[in-house]
Amino acid sequence: MDSKPTVYVLDPYHADAITLLKSNLNIELVLPDSTPDILSQWPSNATAVIVRSETNLTAPLLSTAKNLKYVLKQGVGTNNIDLTACKELGIKVYNTPGINSEAVAEFTLALALDVARRVSEIDRRVRNGEIVVRSKVLGMSLHGKTLGIVGMGYIGRSIARKWKGAMEGAVVGYDPFAAEGAWDGVEEMKSLEELLKAADVVTLHVPLTEGTRGLIGEEQFGWMRKDSILINAARGGIVDEKALGRALKEGKLWGAALDAMDSEPPTKDVYAEMLENQNVILTPHVGASTRENQSRSGVAVVETLFKLLDGKDVPSYKVI
Repeated sequence: MDSKPTVYVLDPYHADAITLLKSNLNIELVLPDSTPDILSQWPSNATAVIVRSETNLTAPLLSTAKNLKYVLKQGVGTNNIDLTACKELGIKVYNTPGINSEAVAEFTLALALDVARRVSEIDRRVRNGEIVVRSKVLGMSLHGKTLGIVGMGYIGRSIARKWKGAMEGAVVGYDPFAAEGAWDGVEEMKSLEELLKAADVVTLHVPLTEGTRGLIGEEQFGWMRKDSILINAARGGIVDEKALGRALKEGKLWGAALDAMDSEPPTKDVYAEMLENQNVILTPHVGASTRENQSRSGVAVVETLFKLLDGKDVPSYKVI
């Protein structure tokens, strides 16, 4: 009789996903609340591993996983998984593109409004005991302003719809690799420079690749409008953070919000200089962190796993 496939969940998952996993009596299941000694045995035992962003699956580690067939990752990004090593070793990688788009788009809109209306800044000043004079903390209205989207995947298209509905403003986009139909209601810009010069708010929704690393740096900040806002809710490394710090200090931007950074989660020690600017918001990559989305995307991972174990064909890793 064949032994049951062993599935390791290496990172925390929503309770709905765990409940669904436990309902399958045809697998051996190891959960993230197991002891470190048990979890560390996954390279020797696992048929499949389920991860989020906390676990790094490096080439040396993957090379020891002789029985591993599948890696399943909640969310879109796979920067913590060595995809080249997986391909060489015959390990298939699966993510959940599209599921988190509404949550991330919603959070992007929240960040834009927060920076423009100085909500977090004013709240900090009140909490610090300051008497805030309204005439001294004027915000900037986003109504009718132009949004520039870099990356017209699921998230980019979702934020475009929300912006037009909420702000009644124009939307421009830049994406040389956009899928057919991405430009519905969005004006296509032929270059990044053209987009940065046209937009009042710039939001980034591209994967981190060699082509996008440092995409927004010193030169690009020179192209942006003086009172523009930059939002990165995609991946750390896309924005040159030192250049951003200088741009904020020199008053080249109205402000910025980063939900994705070089160092995650952000700490006061690492970002002390950046945090000297009142017009910057740093959050620990929580764009997709809603109860509804964590349940939905976690369950989607488990459903994909069950299909794979049943021998069904499932499209593997996809960049969005």
